[in-house]
Amino acid sequence: MPQEVDEVLERYWEDAAPLRNPVMLVALQGLFDIGSVATSALDWMLKERDWTVVADIDPDPFFDFTQVRPEVFNDENGDRQVRWPENEFAVVRYPEGSRDIVVLNGVEPHLAWPTFADCIIDVVRGLGVELVVSLGAAAEQVPHTRVPFVVGSSTNTDLAARLGLSMPRYQGPTGVAGVMLEAMDRAGIPNVSLRVGVPHYLMNAQHPKSIAALLQHLQHVLRVPTDHANLSEEISRWQELHDSAVEDDPQALGYVAMLETRHDQMAERMLPTGDDLAAELEAFLRDQDDE
Repeated sequence: MPQEVDEVLERYWEDAAPLRNPVMLVALQGLFDIGSVATSALDWMLKERDWTVVADIDPDPFFDFTQVRPEVFNDENGDRQVRWPENEFAVVRYPEGSRDIVVLNGVEPHLAWPTFADCIIDVVRGLGVELVVSLGAAAEQVPHTRVPFVVGSSTNTDLAARLGLSMPRYQGPTGVAGVMLEAMDRAGIPNVSLRVGVPHYLMNAQHPKSIAALLQHLQHVLRVPTDHANLSEEISRWQELHDSAVEDDPQALGYVAMLETRHDQMAERMLPTGDDLAAELEAFLRDQDDE
């Protein structure tokens, strides 16, 4: 039988101080997180920050543990422990930014997707979240020599118009993020889906350049620091590795050159500046408060 939200969601936010204009960021390991780019971006955001877990979802009803296996490890006291797939909600406060952030950086479940989505909606309502941003990464025809574009969509026509986002047109198999965003639409919760490209010909590599692009976009729009500039050394290191992977293949070099030309042409028709996007987002959220 389907389980109720109260049976699988643990809440710890009773004693938490009210959040300041909170936005929720969601990234889930799985089909729409190629190279773990989206989840790595949120890991990077939390790396040097204090954060507090305010809720978590019990993994037992949602996972086939023959596909995502728990891990056995020794803790700091030498005791044997089991680490299960985690879907925890953490609050990160940004006194130097314009808002606080709620982060769900977890693992896409295998089962009971509607209940999983309802858990997220419960946390959104319980913490007064104003906007949900779903992050993803996809294998695309993008050159490793350029900063990849971050593209977004929203089913909220006002929000899409203000931020220059597209309306979703994809039809076909989806992940839990698609189920989650559809459930939020029905619940009247504003949401945006952001996706960054990963070079499809380097699928098994790491892509700090894509991580930095996603973080820079978030920093512009949400006006919270993401420390994306600190990825410069990793970007340089992986740029050299990516270059060496194609340098001895004339066909691959020609393909990359073609992608570069197309990328540069598209860059001339890009979204508004980060400041413009941030101002439009603030105006949209103010309008929501007035309503």
